[in-house]
Amino acid sequence: MKLTGYAKKFGDNINTDVIISGRYKFSITDIDELSQHIMQDIRPNFYNEIKEKKIFIVAGKNFGCGSSREQAPLAIKAAGVNAVIADSFARIFYRNSFNIGLPLIICNTEKIKEDDFLEIDLDRGILKVRDSKQMNFSIPSLMKEILKAGGGMKYAQDYLYPR
Repeated sequence: MKLTGYAKKFGDNINTDVIISGRYKFSITDIDELSQHIMQDIRPNFYNEIKEKKIFIVAGKNFGCGSSREQAPLAIKAAGVNAVIADSFARIFYRNSFNIGLPLIICNTEKIKEDDFLEIDLDRGILKVRDSKQMNFSIPSLMKEILKAGGGMKYAQDYLYPR
């Protein structure tokens, strides 16, 4: 599976309340509407910057820390983000993301700059930055299978409990 798009850069410790503000988590139940508010507290026009564009969220350490709510990865995916690339992820966010079919890539993001064009080959574990730098990453084989199936529920239906 190959993905292309532009980097939108963030720092360390981006928590689920920053990804989708707590003020929206109960008042907006439609995920497409909720997605219009991702990263709003640190980049007020972020959704307008990215809508109808192919982008990757690129961050530092501990992306997705905070509460375990599933709305954060769901809103990122609904906003059209190709994948999230970070130095590390919070454990529950990591699993929730794969369960809903949102690819996460762990690698050193220091050399990726805002608006860099990225090419990612999920099967081969290769990330190219601006046609010059290349980084390798690894996604566990089970996580790749879950992504290919379209998420954890679909994987379970198709492979674990086929009809």
